[in-house]
Amino acid sequence: MTLKDVKLFLLDMDGTFYLGDRLIEGSLDFIEKVKATGRDFLFLTNNSSHNADFYVQRLRRMGLEVDRSKVMTSGEATCEKLRELYPGKRAFVLGNEFLLQDFREAGIEVDQKNPEVVVIGFDTTLDYAKMTAVCDFVRAGLPYIATHPDFNCPTETGFIPDIGAIMAFIEASTGRRPDRIVGKPHTGIVEAARRRTGLSCNEMAMVGDRLYTDIETGLRSGMLSILVMSGETTEEMLAESKTVPDLKFDRLADMVELL
Repeated sequence: MTLKDVKLFLLDMDGTFYLGDRLIEGSLDFIEKVKATGRDFLFLTNNSSHNADFYVQRLRRMGLEVDRSKVMTSGEATCEKLRELYPGKRAFVLGNEFLLQDFREAGIEVDQKNPEVVVIGFDTTLDYAKMTAVCDFVRAGLPYIATHPDFNCPTETGFIPDIGAIMAFIEASTGRRPDRIVGKPHTGIVEAARRRTGLSCNEMAMVGDRLYTDIETGLRSGMLSILVMSGETTEEMLAESKTVPDLKFDRLADMVELL
C-alpha cells in the first residue's frame, strides 16, 4: 500500500498536527492537499481529557474549520465500547468534565458512589481523593476499562504525565491492570473509526508521532503506518524500537508533494 492508495488519513493531533496551542508548520497545507486529491481525514486522538467539541474549537483557532464528525477521541470510542460490553451499567469515571459530558451524551449513567464498572481517562483534575476512590473500586474487582495507554502527553515545553502513569499508580495499589484499553494501539478506537467512515483498514493510513500507539495501531490493524518526527519520537527511540513504520517524515507537510 502506498500514499496514493489511501482514501482516509487517521491523524493524531498532539505532536502531529499541533503542539500545545501551536500549529505545526505546514499542517494546514497537508489538509488542503488531502481534500484537493479527493481523499478524507479523521482526527483520531487518544487524549480523553477533552471532547470532540473542544478540539473543533481548538482547530478553528488554528485556522481549520471542521465539524464534530471529523474528530474522534478515545473517550467517545470508550463510550461505544461500554455500551456494547456493559449495556445499562453504571460507571465510575475518572476524568475531566469533558469526559463526563461524553458519557452523559452517550446515555451512560455516571455513578461515582455505587458503580458497576470503572472507566479511567486522562484526568488533569486528578487528586488524592479521586485516586483513593478509583483504587477502592478496582480492588473490589469491578470491570476496569481505560480510554488509552499513553504514558506522556506532549506540550510545547516538554511532556506531562498521561493516563499510563495513572494506570501504574492504580496497579501499584491494587495489583490490577485494565481489563480492556480502547485507544490506540488497541482495536476499540479503530472499530469506532471504521463504523463512522464505512471504510476498511486497507483503505486507511494511521499518521502520528508515537511508535507505541500510532504506529502500532497501523501495524496491528493492517493500515499504512506513517511516523512524523514532530512530537514524542526521537531518532534514537526509532533506532532502538522493534516497531518500524512503513513511512517516516519530519512533519505532515513533507507528504504534500507525494499525495
